Amino acid sequence: MNNAIISTLIQESIRVIPNLVNRHRKSPAEQDKQAPIETEAPEEALERIYSVAPSESIEPPIEPVEIGMADGIEVESACLPCSVNHFATSSGLLNEAVRFKAKGITSNEILDRIAKTLSEQNALERVDLAPELLRTVPAWGKPIAEEALEKSRQLRHRLERIKTIEQLGDIAADTETYYKKLNRDWYRAYLANEKPDIDKIKERVVELAVQKVEEEYNKDCSTS
Repeated sequence: MNNAIISTLIQESIRVIPNLVNRHRKSPAEQDKQAPIETEAPEEALERIYSVAPSESIEPPIEPVEIGMADGIEVESACLPCSVNHFATSSGLLNEAVRFKAKGITSNEILDRIAKTLSEQNALERVDLAPELLRTVPAWGKPIAEEALEKSRQLRHRLERIKTIEQLGDIAADTETYYKKLNRDWYRAYLANEKPDIDKIKERVVELAVQKVEEEYNKDCSTS
Protein backbone atom coordinates (compact mmCIF):
# COMPACT_ATOMS: atom_id res chain seq x y z
CA MET A 1 0.00 0.00 0.00
CA ASN A 2 1.51 3.40 -0.94
CA ASN A 3 2.17 6.14 1.59
CA ALA A 4 -0.58 8.38 0.22
CA ILE A 5 -3.31 5.80 0.91
CA ILE A 6 -1.91 5.06 4.37
CA SER A 7 -1.80 8.76 5.22
CA THR A 8 -5.37 9.31 3.99
CA LEU A 9 -6.59 6.26 5.90
CA ILE A 10 -5.04 7.49 9.16
CA GLN A 11 -6.48 10.98 8.71
CA GLU A 12 -9.97 9.65 8.04
CA SER A 13 -9.79 7.28 11.02
CA ILE A 14 -8.73 10.15 13.29
CA ARG A 15 -11.66 12.24 12.01
CA VAL A 16 -14.29 9.51 12.26
CA ILE A 17 -13.43 7.91 15.61
CA PRO A 18 -13.82 11.07 17.79
CA ASN A 19 -17.29 11.66 16.33
CA LEU A 20 -18.33 8.15 17.25
CA VAL A 21 -16.85 8.46 20.76
CA ASN A 22 -18.57 11.81 21.38
CA ARG A 23 -21.88 10.36 20.20
CA HIS A 24 -21.68 7.59 22.77
CA ARG A 25 -20.53 9.89 25.60
CA LYS A 26 -23.62 12.04 25.57
CA SER A 27 -26.57 11.05 27.69
CA PRO A 28 -29.94 10.38 26.00
CA ALA A 29 -31.30 13.67 27.39
CA GLU A 30 -28.46 15.67 25.90
CA GLN A 31 -28.85 13.94 22.58
CA ASP A 32 -32.56 14.87 22.48
CA LYS A 33 -31.84 18.56 23.15
CA GLN A 34 -29.18 18.97 20.51
CA ALA A 35 -29.56 18.85 16.77
CA PRO A 36 -28.47 15.54 15.30
CA ILE A 37 -24.77 15.44 14.53
CA GLU A 38 -23.89 14.31 11.07
CA THR A 39 -21.24 11.62 11.34
CA GLU A 40 -19.70 9.37 8.80
CA ALA A 41 -19.61 5.69 9.58
CA PRO A 42 -16.19 4.01 9.28
CA GLU A 43 -17.50 1.82 6.48
CA GLU A 44 -18.63 4.90 4.51
CA ALA A 45 -15.31 6.67 5.07
CA LEU A 46 -13.36 3.67 3.88
CA GLU A 47 -15.63 3.25 0.86
CA ARG A 48 -15.08 6.91 -0.05
CA ILE A 49 -11.30 6.54 0.32
CA TYR A 50 -11.00 3.42 -1.79
CA SER A 51 -13.81 3.97 -4.29
CA VAL A 52 -12.71 4.42 -7.88
CA ALA A 53 -13.56 7.76 -9.50
CA PRO A 54 -15.79 7.59 -12.61
CA SER A 55 -12.99 9.00 -14.75
CA GLU A 56 -10.59 6.23 -13.77
CA SER A 57 -10.37 3.21 -16.01
CA ILE A 58 -11.19 -0.12 -14.46
CA GLU A 59 -9.49 -3.20 -15.81
CA PRO A 60 -11.73 -6.22 -16.24
CA PRO A 61 -11.15 -8.91 -13.61
CA ILE A 62 -8.86 -11.76 -14.55
CA GLU A 63 -10.69 -15.05 -14.47
CA PRO A 64 -8.82 -17.91 -12.76
CA VAL A 65 -7.57 -20.62 -15.08
CA GLU A 66 -9.07 -23.97 -14.15
CA ILE A 67 -6.95 -27.02 -14.82
CA GLY A 68 -8.59 -30.40 -15.12
CA MET A 69 -6.91 -33.22 -13.18
CA ALA A 70 -6.85 -36.82 -14.32
CA ASP A 71 -9.63 -37.87 -11.97
CA GLY A 72 -11.98 -35.15 -13.19
CA ILE A 73 -11.46 -32.78 -10.24
CA GLU A 74 -10.91 -29.20 -11.33
CA VAL A 75 -8.46 -27.04 -9.41
CA GLU A 76 -7.33 -23.45 -9.86
CA SER A 77 -3.71 -23.31 -8.72
CA ALA A 78 -1.00 -24.88 -6.65
CA CYS A 79 -0.95 -24.06 -2.94
CA LEU A 80 2.41 -23.05 -1.50
CA PRO A 81 0.99 -22.02 1.91
CA CYS A 82 -0.61 -25.47 2.15
CA SER A 83 2.81 -27.00 1.57
CA VAL A 84 4.20 -24.99 4.46
CA ASN A 85 1.38 -26.29 6.65
CA HIS A 86 2.08 -29.90 5.63
CA PHE A 87 5.71 -29.59 6.68
CA ALA A 88 4.64 -27.91 9.92
CA THR A 89 2.35 -30.83 10.71
CA SER A 90 4.99 -33.40 9.76
CA SER A 91 7.59 -31.69 11.93
CA GLY A 92 5.22 -31.75 14.89
CA LEU A 93 4.36 -35.41 14.35
CA LEU A 94 7.98 -36.50 14.15
CA ASN A 95 8.95 -34.52 17.24
CA GLU A 96 6.09 -36.23 19.07
CA ALA A 97 7.31 -39.61 17.83
CA VAL A 98 10.76 -38.97 19.29
CA ARG A 99 9.17 -38.50 22.70
CA PHE A 100 8.16 -42.18 22.61
CA LYS A 101 11.67 -43.45 21.81
CA ALA A 102 11.75 -45.44 25.05
CA LYS A 103 8.98 -47.67 23.66
CA GLY A 104 11.02 -48.62 20.61
CA ILE A 105 10.82 -47.98 16.89
CA THR A 106 8.06 -50.59 16.47
CA SER A 107 5.71 -49.06 19.06
CA ASN A 108 2.26 -48.01 17.93
CA GLU A 109 2.90 -44.42 19.04
CA ILE A 110 5.90 -44.06 16.72
CA LEU A 111 4.57 -46.06 13.78
CA ASP A 112 1.23 -44.23 13.78
CA ARG A 113 2.97 -40.85 13.67
CA ILE A 114 5.25 -41.98 10.87
CA ALA A 115 2.16 -43.06 8.91
CA LYS A 116 0.51 -39.68 9.45
CA THR A 117 3.67 -37.90 8.34
CA LEU A 118 3.77 -39.93 5.13
CA SER A 119 0.14 -39.00 4.52
CA GLU A 120 0.94 -35.30 4.93
CA GLN A 121 3.80 -35.45 2.45
CA ASN A 122 1.76 -37.47 -0.05
CA ALA A 123 -0.92 -34.77 0.05
CA LEU A 124 1.72 -32.10 -0.58
CA GLU A 125 3.16 -33.89 -3.60
CA ARG A 126 -0.03 -35.24 -5.17
CA VAL A 127 -2.47 -32.41 -4.45
CA ASP A 128 -0.97 -29.06 -3.46
CA LEU A 129 2.12 -29.25 -5.67
CA ALA A 130 1.00 -31.82 -8.22
CA PRO A 131 3.00 -31.68 -11.48
CA GLU A 132 0.08 -30.31 -13.50
CA LEU A 133 -0.30 -27.44 -11.03
CA LEU A 134 3.30 -26.27 -10.86
CA ARG A 135 2.77 -24.14 -13.97
CA THR A 136 0.30 -22.01 -12.00
CA VAL A 137 2.91 -21.06 -9.40
CA PRO A 138 4.15 -17.47 -9.92
CA ALA A 139 7.74 -17.09 -11.05
CA TRP A 140 8.90 -15.92 -7.62
CA GLY A 141 7.39 -19.03 -6.00
CA LYS A 142 8.66 -21.74 -8.35
CA PRO A 143 12.09 -22.21 -6.70
CA ILE A 144 10.35 -22.55 -3.33
CA ALA A 145 7.83 -25.06 -4.70
CA GLU A 146 10.47 -27.15 -6.43
CA GLU A 147 12.62 -27.29 -3.31
CA ALA A 148 9.61 -28.22 -1.17
CA LEU A 149 8.81 -31.09 -3.54
CA GLU A 150 12.37 -32.42 -3.45
CA LYS A 151 12.56 -32.17 0.37
CA SER A 152 9.22 -33.92 0.65
CA ARG A 153 10.41 -36.82 -1.51
CA GLN A 154 13.59 -37.11 0.54
CA LEU A 155 11.59 -37.17 3.76
CA ARG A 156 9.27 -39.89 2.46
CA HIS A 157 12.15 -42.07 1.31
CA ARG A 158 13.95 -41.72 4.63
CA LEU A 159 10.83 -42.67 6.58
CA GLU A 160 10.19 -45.64 4.31
CA ARG A 161 13.68 -46.98 5.09
CA ILE A 162 13.81 -46.08 8.79
CA LYS A 163 15.15 -48.77 11.15
CA THR A 164 16.37 -47.14 14.35
CA ILE A 165 15.43 -44.52 16.92
CA GLU A 166 18.63 -42.64 16.06
CA GLN A 167 17.46 -42.29 12.48
CA LEU A 168 14.10 -41.05 13.72
CA GLY A 169 15.78 -38.35 15.77
CA ASP A 170 17.88 -37.20 12.81
CA ILE A 171 14.83 -37.11 10.50
CA ALA A 172 12.80 -35.14 13.04
CA ALA A 173 15.59 -32.58 13.46
CA ASP A 174 16.13 -32.19 9.71
CA THR A 175 12.39 -31.83 9.07
CA GLU A 176 12.01 -29.09 11.67
CA THR A 177 15.03 -27.24 10.26
CA TYR A 178 13.64 -27.32 6.74
CA TYR A 179 10.13 -26.37 7.87
CA LYS A 180 11.50 -23.19 9.46
CA LYS A 181 13.43 -22.37 6.27
CA LEU A 182 10.41 -23.03 4.04
CA ASN A 183 8.16 -20.88 6.22
CA ARG A 184 10.62 -17.97 6.15
CA ASP A 185 11.28 -18.27 2.41
CA TRP A 186 7.56 -18.37 1.63
CA TYR A 187 6.59 -15.36 3.71
CA ARG A 188 9.50 -13.22 2.56
CA ALA A 189 8.81 -13.96 -1.09
CA TYR A 190 5.05 -13.48 -0.68
CA LEU A 191 5.35 -10.16 1.15
CA ALA A 192 7.88 -8.89 -1.39
CA ASN A 193 5.82 -9.79 -4.47
CA GLU A 194 2.10 -9.86 -3.63
CA LYS A 195 -0.13 -6.83 -3.16
CA PRO A 196 -1.87 -6.46 0.22
CA ASP A 197 -5.52 -7.48 0.55
CA ILE A 198 -7.27 -4.11 0.67
CA ASP A 199 -10.61 -5.60 1.75
CA LYS A 200 -9.04 -7.26 4.78
CA ILE A 201 -7.26 -4.02 5.67
CA LYS A 202 -10.58 -2.17 5.50
CA GLU A 203 -12.24 -4.72 7.77
CA ARG A 204 -9.41 -4.50 10.26
CA VAL A 205 -9.56 -0.69 10.40
CA VAL A 206 -13.32 -0.85 11.04
CA GLU A 207 -12.78 -3.41 13.80
CA LEU A 208 -10.20 -1.16 15.46
CA ALA A 209 -12.50 1.84 15.20
CA VAL A 210 -15.41 -0.01 16.80
CA GLN A 211 -13.12 -1.40 19.50
CA LYS A 212 -11.92 2.13 20.31
CA VAL A 213 -15.48 3.41 20.57
CA GLU A 214 -16.46 0.56 22.88
CA GLU A 215 -13.43 1.14 25.11
CA GLU A 216 -14.19 4.84 25.45
CA TYR A 217 -17.87 4.17 26.06
CA ASN A 218 -17.16 1.56 28.74
CA LYS A 219 -14.66 3.90 30.36
CA ASP A 220 -17.31 6.66 30.56
CA CYS A 221 -19.86 4.25 32.00
CA SER A 222 -17.46 3.05 34.71
CA THR A 223 -16.61 6.60 35.81
CA SER A 224 -20.16 8.03 35.71
